[in-house]
Amino acid sequence: MKAAIHTRYGPPEVVKVKDIPTPVPKDDEVLIKVHASTVNRTDCGFRSAEYFVSRLFSGLFRPRHQTLGCEFAGVIEEIGSNVTSFNIGDKVFGFDDNNFGGHAEYLTINENAAIATLPENMNFYEAAPIAEGAHYALNNIRAAKIQKGRNALVYGATGAIGSAAVQLLRHFGANVTAVGNTKNMELVKSLGANVVIDYQTQDFTQTRTRFHFIFDAVGKSSFRQCKPLLTENGIYISTELGKNSENIFLAISTSFSKGKNVLFPIPAITKEDVNFLKKLVESAEFKPVIDRYYTLDQIVEAYKYVETGQKTGNVVLRIV
Repeated sequence: MKAAIHTRYGPPEVVKVKDIPTPVPKDDEVLIKVHASTVNRTDCGFRSAEYFVSRLFSGLFRPRHQTLGCEFAGVIEEIGSNVTSFNIGDKVFGFDDNNFGGHAEYLTINENAAIATLPENMNFYEAAPIAEGAHYALNNIRAAKIQKGRNALVYGATGAIGSAAVQLLRHFGANVTAVGNTKNMELVKSLGANVVIDYQTQDFTQTRTRFHFIFDAVGKSSFRQCKPLLTENGIYISTELGKNSENIFLAISTSFSKGKNVLFPIPAITKEDVNFLKKLVESAEFKPVIDRYYTLDQIVEAYKYVETGQKTGNVVLRIV
């Protein structure tokens, strides 16, 4: 099968498309013919190992999983002898940042992992980007314990995580203020934001609204900058470590005092989460935003584009 592999850490050019053996499913696994995947921040981080701590999970000196791609959508072609929840021919989508494998024509995954049948109202290319950005957003929203009627601000509302966060916060009944760039103001409004702020022409810190939850989905703000905008017991969460990894230390220090807090949740995803997102898709409460498409042979170009930081929503990789 064709697969994009990297045998060392580094820039996008370390990735090469080669022929490798097709994986064989274990007794509790399914074999999926992949039709679509994505190239996202998770893949970029594991490929570059820019944050050295990622090597504790991916391999200290060289990548343990040479084929990345944490999101996928495709058709089950073979099932292990113990598999009971799926059948050959089932159309499925899912997320796997433990073993990856989406940047290939085939992958295997445990039937109890974060995998579900395709939403009725989506094709493979629309379904592939459901889980990555949304599960990060969902983890952080749950950690903040946002309640109906509370005010929430999403900084970076046009990325994969931010655009999902706006839609999920609306589902949970929050009043959403979204911060994005000029060209995407109408898009952000269409996602359900009550108020939109164009950071290219406005200073979001000058808003008079006070927020129970501020979520920086791109890691470009700071707790110090956002603290005046928080309510007395407001919560600040960023997807990035912050300057000198300050968000981890702030999460520890603010946990010992009352008042405004920083949280730094460790992301996780389950089969239940994937099915929850599927239901939101089918009820038209959530739809991943797609920027552009690349083929597997164009994966280096896809990585380069994602790493410009200019993408809107998700970048989908066409495998078939």
